[in-house]
Amino acid sequence: MTRTTERVPLPDTLFDYEAHLLACGRGERQALRALYEQESPRLLGVARRLVRDNALAEDIVHDAFLKIWAGAARFDPARGTARGWMYSVTRHLALNFIRDHSREIQGDIDEYHDVETFEAQAHSSRIHLCLEQLEPARRDCILHAYVDGYSHAQISHKLGTPLGTVKAWIKRSLTALRECMG
Repeated sequence: MTRTTERVPLPDTLFDYEAHLLACGRGERQALRALYEQESPRLLGVARRLVRDNALAEDIVHDAFLKIWAGAARFDPARGTARGWMYSVTRHLALNFIRDHSREIQGDIDEYHDVETFEAQAHSSRIHLCLEQLEPARRDCILHAYVDGYSHAQISHKLGTPLGTVKAWIKRSLTALRECMG
């Protein structure tokens, strides 16, 4: 009987995403494996939240890691974080799938458009100003949900805040951001 050991992801602050991504760019397969073991559960959460289908989300994450491997040599640390780049690759694949198959996907299309609009506006300086106007705890909730891909329960656990409070903060913060972005 073979015993498999599952590697427990390191805390984000201890894992060097950039070094692993740059190693992927040099063709080091172990670096890709480490990135996958470290970040795939959260990337799966991002994809699942967008496409609302577990099997499809798994396919998107698989494709994202293929793109990450293929594009790692072109990653430029001066343009952003390695982890952020990985999330961007995954979100774009999911949003492209939604756009290309919008008639096949059931669900609230307006929410998908809100996520897409939020992502496009996140690159503008205006969203940064609006985010800065939120209380730090509420801003953290928004960033954990929409950048890190955490579920409400994960955010609640991470911040040590009741789940109902986290949900209310996110709802109110999204309303405040929409008003601020006007």
